[in-house]
Amino acid sequence: MGSLIGHVLPGMAFFILGLWHLFNHVKLHSLHPNSYTSSPWFPVTKPRYLELYLIMLGSSISISMELFIGPKKHHPFDVDGTIPSNHLRNFEHSFISMSFFVYATFALLLDKIGAKAKCGLTHLLGAIAFGQQLLMFHLHSTDHKGLEGQYHLLLQLVVSISLVTTLMGIGFPRSFLVSFVRSLSILFQGAWFMVMGFMLWTPRLIPKGCSLYNDDGHKIVRCASEEALHRAKSLVNIQFSWLVIGITIFAITLYLALVEKYSKNVKYSSLAKELEEMPEDSSDIETEKKNNLSDSKCTLVRGESLRGRFAPFDMDG
Repeated sequence: MGSLIGHVLPGMAFFILGLWHLFNHVKLHSLHPNSYTSSPWFPVTKPRYLELYLIMLGSSISISMELFIGPKKHHPFDVDGTIPSNHLRNFEHSFISMSFFVYATFALLLDKIGAKAKCGLTHLLGAIAFGQQLLMFHLHSTDHKGLEGQYHLLLQLVVSISLVTTLMGIGFPRSFLVSFVRSLSILFQGAWFMVMGFMLWTPRLIPKGCSLYNDDGHKIVRCASEEALHRAKSLVNIQFSWLVIGITIFAITLYLALVEKYSKNVKYSSLAKELEEMPEDSSDIETEKKNNLSDSKCTLVRGESLRGRFAPFDMDG
């Protein structure tokens, strides 16, 4: 991961995944505002598990690059079987990818067997993956005091939001805002990874007073003075702030556009009118039905009884 390609490619994957989730959550909430329930992943028409397959594929490629393809000897071990210090970061990066591979694999299996607690467990698996990611970046063997450390510090903030909102998805499955913020944080992770890749490994984009150096086969940025380092970190903070503003504008604009497109087809009566027309005895029955359904549905098709309301998504709308 310690290269331009090693940051840009994972960044693109996170960005596309976050955008895919953002699109589907907004679309689903626009079409079914009263019955919306969060989902940790979204199927497509064919194949159903495309999203999970792509996560597994991307994670496998990342693990292979870190442990077998990237190292000169095509393995990360020393001659005596120990892990050399210059390959510690390779293991750290690969463990993050392994966590997402485990998430996607068991999310698929839970859906296939139709486990009753699959939605909550899938959210938990996602939270574990984000927790592993946060832990690895917080305890990263890469220098925490340099310019790259500042990028990682701000990245940890975004990963923390992904972790917290994924855990909140277990207790608040009907909250659209929780899903919206989670999707946005995943998209933001991708954008920040790409910014890191270009800004840290493109020589002409390195801040004034800093340069690229070779450190045990890994290129890192070092600054000539404390003043240059302070200036470089301040520029990183400015980049992050600009990205926050830009992604906020993009997300709200996308929300407004999708709501305008899909909410026109939604026709439902007001709550007051429904209460007036509903028999008194039926209110408790309907409440009980909704409570029973909330655990069994994950916004998506899981059984024939819900197939008419929650169908697999495709990007064509």
